[in-house]
Parts: sequence; C-alpha cells; structure tokens
Amino acid sequence: MTTLEVSDLFVRYGKSIVAVQGASFSVKEGEIVSLLGQNGAGKSTVLKTIAGVVSPLSGAVTYGALDLTAKGAARIPAGIAYVPEDRGVFGTLTVGENLRLGAISRKDKAGVDADIEAQLDRFPILRKYWSRGASLLSGGEQQQLAIARALMIRPNLLLLDEPTLGLAPIIVDLIFDVIAQLNAEGMTILLVEQNAVRSIAISHRSYVVQAPGRIIGSGNAEELAANAEVVEYLGFSPLGRPEDKEL
Repeated sequence: MTTLEVSDLFVRYGKSIVAVQGASFSVKEGEIVSLLGQNGAGKSTVLKTIAGVVSPLSGAVTYGALDLTAKGAARIPAGIAYVPEDRGVFGTLTVGENLRLGAISRKDKAGVDADIEAQLDRFPILRKYWSRGASLLSGGEQQQLAIARALMIRPNLLLLDEPTLGLAPIIVDLIFDVIAQLNAEGMTILLVEQNAVRSIAISHRSYVVQAPGRIIGSGNAEELAANAEVVEYLGFSPLGRPEDKEL
C-alpha cells in the first residue's frame, strides 16, 4: 500500500518567516484526507512542499519508497498531480491545448485520446468550450479545466489546493461530487479546502492546522468534535453545524 508520509516538516520563507512548524501526518492509499485551518495557517505551503514547489527547511516527505525532499524527485512519473490554488491554466492556450499539455509526458496517443474523452464526459463544459482560450473561461470553468488537466497524467495521488474557493454553489457541488467520484474510482486525494464542513464530511480523516503549520488535532467528525482545542479554533463543532462552514 502506497502511503504519503509527512514527518516533522519545517518550511521557512526567507530568513525569518516560519510557515510550517513540525507538521506530521499521513495519507494512505485510497483515502481522502483534508487539511483544515484558517488563512495563513500553512496548509497550502504543506501542499506546495509535497508538490516540489517549495523546499523544506527540515523534515521528511515520502511517497512509498520515493523521498520527495530529494533533489530532482520526479512527481509525475511517481503518479502525483497538483492543482494549485490559482489553477495554473495557460490563458493563451485553448481548453484542448491545456488538456493535451497535461499529457505531454505520455507516449500512448490512443490512451491520451481516450482520457481526453473521459475528462470531457466528466466536465461537459470543457467539450463545449474546447477551442476557447482558457483566459476567457469563468473561474469555475477554469477550475474544471485545471482538475481535468491534472487527471491527464493518470495520477494515483491528487493534491487539490482550495478547489472551490470563490466558486458559485452549483460549481462547489460539482467539484465535491467529482472528488467523491475520483476517490470511488480508487484515487488518493489530499485536499486543502476552506469549506470545512463538507471537507470533513467527504474525508476519511481531517487534520486541523494552526499557524504556523502546527497540527492541533485529527480524525473524523466525531473525533474532531471531541477535541476542545479543535472546536475552539474552528469556531464550530463538526457535529453541530448542518450548513457549510468556511474558515
């Protein structure tokens, strides 16, 4: 079983700003795990470290036998895909060109074509706007494109950073439905998300992160609700708020 392990992770920006202080957690194969916390808690920095965007000051990040902190560690061959908070779509390229760019490392043309069809079935708006420039898409449409492009590498582990941030409720529902579908198909997902209640509900396990990147509690809704420090920090009980709650 392939497991992502983050152990005693420290990340610093510049000489003085500590963004993550001693974070440790794991994501087992086939799980959805979410990182919850207020803005500036260090959640996105953890994801960027796993994705190789930033380098840690110390600590270990491993995925199976692969040391992700090692220089030159390759994420895509290892089956890791990352969707950043800013979506990272190429605005000067069309929807179709963005999708094909996601499969640039693949040599199986027939498989790529089949996967494109699968993503267009999953996100029908992308089929409609296949030839449209990505810069002309709405925020929700760009998010669908960003996820679809990440899926073109056929990842085993998908890293999602704030996938519903600023989106209309109907698109939020769509994104959470897609996350559940992907996990049902066997994909492992690490999710950073402001919509705390829905993240807890969809996740096998959630970790609550307090600045600077310190984990103060973990578990399912019942376990989090039993942790007084977590409830005080979140400002609500995971069992006591039926509506969506954003941090």
